Amino acid sequence: MSAGKFLGGFLIGGAVGALVGLLLAPQSGEETREMLGHRAKDIKQKAEGTVKEIQSRADEIVEDLQNKGDAIVNKIQGFINQQKA
Repeated sequence: MSAGKFLGGFLIGGAVGALVGLLLAPQSGEETREMLGHRAKDIKQKAEGTVKEIQSRADEIVEDLQNKGDAIVNKIQGFINQQKA
């Protein structure tokens, strides 16, 4: 599953959950707005955490690819040096 799809699903799920909460909650408008504010903050915090996790994993993947690329270049350079000798 791609990170974009996960994040999109995460945000849509949060919005649907908030909407269902609004429709089923027997409270005043002021209480509902306060609840929405809290839920929006929670969703934002979770989204930020997810983005940080995705960035961290992407950084790890890039570093791993760079290390593998360096190893391949070193092997090729060694092979070229052997052929010159």
